[in-house]
Amino acid sequence: MCNLYSVTKGQSAIRDLFDAMDDRSGNLPSMPAIFPDYSAPIVRNTSDGGRELTRARWGMPSPVFALKGKKVDRGVTNVRNTKSPHWRRWLGPESRCLVPFTSFSEPARGPDGKSEPVWFALNEDRPLAFFAGIWTNWTSTRKLAEGEVTCDLYGFLTTDANDEVGAVHPKAMPVILTEAPDWQTWLTAPWDEAKTLQRPLPDGSLQIVAQGEKEDRA
Repeated sequence: MCNLYSVTKGQSAIRDLFDAMDDRSGNLPSMPAIFPDYSAPIVRNTSDGGRELTRARWGMPSPVFALKGKKVDRGVTNVRNTKSPHWRRWLGPESRCLVPFTSFSEPARGPDGKSEPVWFALNEDRPLAFFAGIWTNWTSTRKLAEGEVTCDLYGFLTTDANDEVGAVHPKAMPVILTEAPDWQTWLTAPWDEAKTLQRPLPDGSLQIVAQGEKEDRA
């Protein structure tokens, strides 16, 4: 379950991958460690048919059953079961987004038995790629000290692990999109077509670029 990733390429690098896009992300710094509930960049559709780069908080609204007896909703970072009624409401193009990243982490057991991050990227240069994400504007209490807030939230889909990720975390990996046609499909296509992208990257597409560090500064 991916609960830590990085995006160390600047916002101009993200914009350059698209023909035209509004940038509403402000001054976007290098982010070597993005944890749940952090504000991070996403690319999404706009109401006038364009695209925008903006920020949202990582963690979609939790299902009602998961909130029983709780005072806060810390959010759901990874989404697997897209047949669930809870998630179906956000599977249309208006609620889909691309989540830029340069590397992501899965937990492994170190020699001392403690959990430590293992960082994966497309290669040592950490080129930009995107998780297949969903987003919504939602009112909830994320933290007791913060109280009730209304904000944009996002999460991303997971799928079966490929060989590289499976050797560390066999249960799942993020849905990763590396090609422009797939970005377009995810943002615009009907769900029957877009859902075919919920699949692992081919074996051999990823490599371990760091291990044991809570940040990937490369």
